[in-house]
Amino acid sequence: MPAILRPIACAFGAACLALAMAVVPSGDLRAQPNQAPPKQSAPAQAAPPPAAEVPAVKQIALTEAQIAGVLAAQKDIDAITDKIPEDAKPDPKVDAQLDDVARKNGFASYDEYNTVVDNIGIVLGGFDPATKKFVGAEAVIKAQIARVEADNKMPAKDKKELLADLNEALKFPPPAIEHKGNIDLVARHYDKLAEALGDDQDE
Repeated sequence: MPAILRPIACAFGAACLALAMAVVPSGDLRAQPNQAPPKQSAPAQAAPPPAAEVPAVKQIALTEAQIAGVLAAQKDIDAITDKIPEDAKPDPKVDAQLDDVARKNGFASYDEYNTVVDNIGIVLGGFDPATKKFVGAEAVIKAQIARVEADNKMPAKDKKELLADLNEALKFPPPAIEHKGNIDLVARHYDKLAEALGDDQDE
């Protein structure tokens, strides 16, 4: 499948929803929670599909070099993917550009880059943005639910939709993290990763 149209594996799962919410400051609860955080991934659905339809993430043990590569590549990746329309057809030229950026930053291909981003996303989605501590994606989502419920300034319609999305996300827990060392590695680079991979698109 062409790289530009391959959503990262967690784009439709609770892990990425948790990530999207995790990087939203607690004062900005009206941000859309149903968008995939990395800009290069395809638009996420409002609600996750059945678990059987969620692509499995190929979990790997992350390295410092891979984290550095993602951070270094992100600006150039965004420059390419931001120009791709949502309904774009496969374009070999764009695929080649993405592969080129990935290779310049230490990856064998854009697919390998995405695999690393997938793994970062699973871990990052379990961090409490307030404490920057790993608590698990379920705890992050429950904390967001509590904050939304307590927000009296949010329009009722927005609150209802956001709570529905968050409660739906709880039904689709992300996979268990196989490589526990990834948690400490992501923690050391939390701020930069949250900024680089966070959903900062304004709708």
